[in-house]
Amino acid sequence: MKTILITGSTDGIGKLTALLLAKNGDKVILHGRNQQKLNDTIVDVKEASNNENISGFIADLSDFKSIDQMLSNIIETHKSIDVLINNAGVFKSSITKNNTNLDLRFAVNYFAPYILTNGLQTVLSNSEAARVINLSSAAQAPVSIEALKGSQELSDQEAYAQSKLALTMWSFFFAKQYPTINTIAVNPGSLLNTKMVKEAYGQHWSSADKGANILFELATLDKFSEMSGYYFDNDRGAFNDAHPDAYNEEKVTTLISETEKILNS
Repeated sequence: MKTILITGSTDGIGKLTALLLAKNGDKVILHGRNQQKLNDTIVDVKEASNNENISGFIADLSDFKSIDQMLSNIIETHKSIDVLINNAGVFKSSITKNNTNLDLRFAVNYFAPYILTNGLQTVLSNSEAARVINLSSAAQAPVSIEALKGSQELSDQEAYAQSKLALTMWSFFFAKQYPTINTIAVNPGSLLNTKMVKEAYGQHWSSADKGANILFELATLDKFSEMSGYYFDNDRGAFNDAHPDAYNEEKVTTLISETEKILNS
């Protein structure tokens, strides 16, 4: 039985993945923004899986103090976590900036996983075979440092694609930094049937189950245990190259340096 934390797991592929893992007998930790929705999801997953080892934590991932509070609560109650799935993401929103004036896509899709994963590094390292699964995307675009800082306006598509490349670049960096934690970036599939995709594009290509199935496999199967620092493209059903910038050490170093400056300012 693994202990697995999934962000953004009150709906979409996060919830579907939680159900698969719960039915597998794993101990699943859900995350949501809304307490009532989180409580309802915990009940849903317990009933559907006949697994009582389901718990949850609340946090607004656009608010870094809220993430810190969730981190404290998790560390207080869990000595080790075997798998962290950074699933939560945002594409369109009526609010485009967070409370520190950063673009919401960068805040939720990149900074939140960065803060959460680094904050849980010790708890992950206490696992005998820790994994971090970061949800990237087929949409990856070169990161503007000015946009990262919140001082350049981008379209929804640009902000989303840049935030997903930033996440992928950092995934590879984290994999090198912590070789005992198996870190994989994954495009779960393009235009899956989720609320985020419907809001963004109004159409879908594949069922949300396609994304949930690959997240379940990446989290649990032994065949992925030696694939740290790689990118799985579920549109192709195989490991593939990410955007070239993800392998550019100078650009990765600049990204991490600027990220730390922003978070410490």
